[in-house]
Amino acid sequence: MVLRIFGWSIGVTIVSVIVAFIYGGWQALFLVLILGILEVSLSFDNAVINATVLRRMSEFWQKIFLTIGIVIAVFGMRLLFPLVIVWAASGLGPVAAVRLALNPPPDDAAYFADGSPSYETLLTDAHPQIAAFGGMFLLMLFLGFIFEDREITWLSWLEKPLARIGRLDQLAVVVASIILVLTAEFLAEDEKISTVMVAGVLGMITYIAVNGLGELFHIEEEGEEGAESASSGGPTQLAKATGKAGFFLFLYLEVLDASFSFDGVIGAFAITADPIIIALGLGFIGAMFVRSITVFLVRKGTLSDYVYLEHGAHWAIGALALILMVSIGVHVNEIITGLVGVFFIGAAFVSSVMRNRKLEAQGADTHVHV
Repeated sequence: MVLRIFGWSIGVTIVSVIVAFIYGGWQALFLVLILGILEVSLSFDNAVINATVLRRMSEFWQKIFLTIGIVIAVFGMRLLFPLVIVWAASGLGPVAAVRLALNPPPDDAAYFADGSPSYETLLTDAHPQIAAFGGMFLLMLFLGFIFEDREITWLSWLEKPLARIGRLDQLAVVVASIILVLTAEFLAEDEKISTVMVAGVLGMITYIAVNGLGELFHIEEEGEEGAESASSGGPTQLAKATGKAGFFLFLYLEVLDASFSFDGVIGAFAITADPIIIALGLGFIGAMFVRSITVFLVRKGTLSDYVYLEHGAHWAIGALALILMVSIGVHVNEIITGLVGVFFIGAAFVSSVMRNRKLEAQGADTHVHV
């Protein structure tokens, strides 16, 4: 099973490494591998969250996510998205934006001799609004999880009180709005305050819209098909979402993947500004392995065996959301971002193992049926 699930990722990695070597020699090969590792480390919590939603989708929509979805992830977010940002920020046409990306100034300087900004500089200048959108989307996801009453809790001393106060209507929106206002006021530069506010509000609206549509069609299709619902971390709890419910779950996953990819794309420019190398490392290697990890978690039933992984992933998402908001005014090293996610996932895994051993000693079933 492992070879079948990870076979494509391994094959794509080998091809990407060969292409990188032909394109730029040993240096390009090394950078591509580094970027691939960076993407996987930053997005492991993304894979866990993807799995919590993917296991609720029908086989058809799972295949759509793993085929069309990977094309969007690789070419859309890791290659075209940075070019679109530069295109919009500079006013250049798409061809000129590509030419600018492929022809950086000498010695990777921030500006050309004539004073015009480089591709990397233009993309970095757009970081505040990118971080505000992605940060607020992920923050809404995190708050929606911790403010919901759950039978199983990980950090019970904290999650249970948060679930109680979460009964207040629209509390997640209130908390997220306060954080957005404070971020814009104290962290954003004066000329960026309005753009940060607009981008943050759009991130919140996007989450509310996709989440609401998922719940709407969940209710309709559940009534039509008589499907039973169960608790999950996604925007809908339909046991095997099909039709419109499956489509909006797919849309939710794509927006979620986009929000996770923002920090990786921006962080990649600390390593290289070459869009070809970034696409090979983040997209073809990193994104493929994240998809494979997602499938592995679903096929093995890992989330049902290690029940705190979903909780750890959401706490990692909350940390990532706050890091994105803080990064609007203060640079945060990508290593810190990656380690925070690894810490929460690792701690949740260890806690799950300890829980299972305790239940096994009592003769109880450790598997949670979803």
